[in-house]
Amino acid sequence: MTSEPQRNSESSNATPTEIRRDGEAAICIVWSDQQTTRWTAKELRDRCPCATCREKQRASDLDSSSATGPIALPVLSAAEARPLTIVAMQPVGTYAYNIAFSDGHNSGIYTFDRLRRDNLDDAQTP
Repeated sequence: MTSEPQRNSESSNATPTEIRRDGEAAICIVWSDQQTTRWTAKELRDRCPCATCREKQRASDLDSSSATGPIALPVLSAAEARPLTIVAMQPVGTYAYNIAFSDGHNSGIYTFDRLRRDNLDDAQTP
């Protein structure tokens, strides 16, 4: 992800003015304050805010902190084994996008604030 991290009251109210594909597995979002953020499909999928994904992440965090036995390997579906791509994006009101992924997952609602804040937070992390 790339961005020019600037924080001010105007940037927190920024809205997307353009969303374009960057290759097969990434998107670039141009914001109303001229900032640009780039997300790969994997980054977005890993940060899915839906209840199912949040619960899976919480369970995974608990399991990894208390695991003492052998590691259980997940069985992947054919869709999960293919390279992850974004297959569709639909606006949700005037505040978010619903993103559908090539693995069949499509229940996450990504608010503009999440798309903007998460990316800026990562850009500022050393």
